[in-house]
Formats: sequence, structure tokens, C-alpha cells
Amino acid sequence: MSQLSAGDVVRDRILDDVDWADADLTETVFEGCVIQDAKMSGVILEGARFRRCRIVRCRLARAELRDAVFEDCQFGDPTAYAGLTVAFSQAERVRFTRCDLSFADFERSDLHGATFEDCNLRGARFHGSDFTKAYGRRDVRASALFRRCNLHLADLSEIRLPGCDLAGSTFRETDLTDADLEGVDLRDADLFGAITAGAKLAGADLRGSEISGLDLIALGSREGLRITVDQQYPLLNALGIDVE
Repeated sequence: MSQLSAGDVVRDRILDDVDWADADLTETVFEGCVIQDAKMSGVILEGARFRRCRIVRCRLARAELRDAVFEDCQFGDPTAYAGLTVAFSQAERVRFTRCDLSFADFERSDLHGATFEDCNLRGARFHGSDFTKAYGRRDVRASALFRRCNLHLADLSEIRLPGCDLAGSTFRETDLTDADLEGVDLRDADLFGAITAGAKLAGADLRGSEISGLDLIALGSREGLRITVDQQYPLLNALGIDVE
């Protein structure tokens, strides 16, 4: 087994002989590397940088991912319908840019301040993951950004993202059941076919979004929902009201 050290710069390597368990790889840089079928339990990747890497069928469990950055990385395995697994991990302020995270599974991890920009998150799951942080007994704030992401068929049921930025993202057939999306920025998003029963959308900004079929009656909250004049027609039609 080869060993890597914190702060190393690793370029254009197939890393199939690395012992990742409990390794301290703080601020290590990986460029153009291939990592496959790795069990990365307890690995410390705080501040690490991954650029143009292929990371396939890997599981990060109880890992440290604070401030880690992934750019132009490929995580999905289209033949096995499998993606990256992040479980029981600390991932505050983790950043993914232009990454294929199809079928990724973020399970019971701390994702406060996480950023996903221009990513493919088709079929991704976020069960039990937390985007909130307590600053006091009654002061709990959510922080996350999903900008221009594809979340088609993703499972975001019961997710808590109040006040977060989801602008320009696609939520076609996404499960948003009982999601807390109050005050979110959903401008220019695509919500066609999204499952929104019980979803809280009070104060959300939906201007410019595709909202055909959105069932206002089934929402958990809708007060202060922001739409344009043109968007009122598909909403009224969904309620069975003809607008002439």
C-alpha cells in the first residue's frame, strides 16, 4: 500500500493502492487522478482540492470534508446507477463545481454552507443530512447553495433549506415532500412534475420558474410566495380555475 501525506500534490495517478482509512490528507491537491471502489473511512480531507478527477463507487464514512473543493470531477457510474456516498461525515462549506454527482447519497452528514454549482445531481439523496447550524438556543440558520444544478429525480424529502439559494436549478420529478423551502431563491428554476406535498414555500421567490402543475392547496405553507403576473395562469389552471 502506498501512502500519501497532508499537503501533497498528486497529479495524473491511478490511486488503487492507497490506504485511505484514517489518513490525514489535509490540504492535499489531486489533479487528474482516478480513485475507484475506495473505502475512505475516517479520512481527513479538510481543505483538500480535487480537480478533473474520476472518483467512482467510493464511500466516505465519518470523513472530514470541511472546506474541501471538487472541480470538474466525475463521481457517477452510469452502468451501475451508483454514485458517491458520504455518510456520517463533517462537510461544512464543501464545494462542488461542474461535477457529475448522479445517484450520490449524502447520508446523515453536516452540510452547512455546502455549495453545488453547475452540478448533475440526478437521482441524488440527502437523507438525514443537515444544512443548518445552531448559533444559539433559538437561533438556527440554514446555509446552502444549489445554483444551476440538475436535481431530476433527486430525493429532497424533509430537507431543511429555508432562505437558501436554489436559483436556476432543475427539480423535475424531484421529491420535495415536507421540505422546508421557506424564503428560498427559486428564480428561473424548473419545478415541472416535482412532488411538493407538504412542502413549505412561504416567502419563496419563484419568479421566472416553470411551475405548471404546482398544487398550492397541497403545500405546507405558501404565504408571501412571489410569482410574476404571467405565472398566475398555470397555477390557477392547476386549481381547476379557467382564466379567460
